[in-house]
Amino acid sequence: MATYDLEEQEQIEELKTWWKLHGTLITAVIVALAIGVVGWQGWNWWQRSQSNQAAQLYGGIQQALEQQDVKRVRLIAGELIDKYASTSYASLAAMLAGKVLVESGDTKSAQAQFGWVAENAKDPGLRDLARLRQAIVLAEEKSFDEALKQLAVPPAPSFMARYLEVRGDILMAQGKHAEARTAYVEAYKQFDEIRKAAGIPAGPYADILQAKRDAAGGQS
Repeated sequence: MATYDLEEQEQIEELKTWWKLHGTLITAVIVALAIGVVGWQGWNWWQRSQSNQAAQLYGGIQQALEQQDVKRVRLIAGELIDKYASTSYASLAAMLAGKVLVESGDTKSAQAQFGWVAENAKDPGLRDLARLRQAIVLAEEKSFDEALKQLAVPPAPSFMARYLEVRGDILMAQGKHAEARTAYVEAYKQFDEIRKAAGIPAGPYADILQAKRDAAGGQS
């Protein structure tokens, strides 16, 4: 049997006393940490599983696009939104479905797809693009005020020129030429700043904006 000197016995007693006071808490913390680790691993596994299943469905929507099967595109997009809304595939599918639906003439369903992306996509760029496309569809349906509301949400700088251009198009359609011209002028400025920063030539888009500006009238 092991024997301990007085100092060791005192240390042992102190340890026992300390454990009585704090042992339960320490055990609870250890258990909580263990559960947390297991939970985190489970969450990661679930996320990977969701992403893999969503990716398979997204592959199906691409096949449907190649086959020009609008109905199947819409069904798969709906399934991705219903079951895998937290994945990026759901937003991408909704954008594709919206584009196909516009081309098929079902603009109301297209608006619903774009609207969902604008409200739910995790990627800010996708949200900006969805609002832009929704505004274009609304403008084509003569819902000008609703279209302008979509464009009133400030986008990322890379989208600003396009937002302003579409705003100008809507104002022109409303007969507000002076306001449209202002929008086109600002769109050109925004585009020019970005393309200079990127070190790229003006290209045909600059010509388009200038032509729209001139068509709106006023001083050059």
